[in-house]
Amino acid sequence: MIRVINVKEYQGGLKEGICYIHGKWGNDQNYSFYEDAVRNASTGKALPQFYLMLKSGIIIGCSALLTNDYISRQDLFPWVGCLFVEEKERGKAYGKRLLDYALNQGGLAGFSKAFLTTDLDGYYEKYGWIRMEDGIDLFTCRPSRIYYHEI
Repeated sequence: MIRVINVKEYQGGLKEGICYIHGKWGNDQNYSFYEDAVRNASTGKALPQFYLMLKSGIIIGCSALLTNDYISRQDLFPWVGCLFVEEKERGKAYGKRLLDYALNQGGLAGFSKAFLTTDLDGYYEKYGWIRMEDGIDLFTCRPSRIYYHEI
């Protein structure tokens, strides 16, 4: 059984959820950033929100709904970020399920659009995301694609 939950609802504990998300997106220097962000995340309509995808109770992916995803276009939000599906689970549209869950949560929070930034080409388009322009990535100071999706 596959399901997506707020990380704070994870039966394995918040620390394990934080470690999973940080393990996919963080580095040796920024564990405290992820820990603080997830601990202070919302379980309601406020942002940020972090999600885990579970298969028979085991974490196989994650995503988030954020106020900003390290991109210069801070006038745009919410951002879908932290999308990851374990390699052995790919090809089953689980990424789409995580994206759809974040969009649904964004709709419940009153947003009419969501945004994401990526260097991938062709993945998000197949799920209805529309490329709008580039923003500047905080870490590389290079252009990064920005997509949006109506909610």
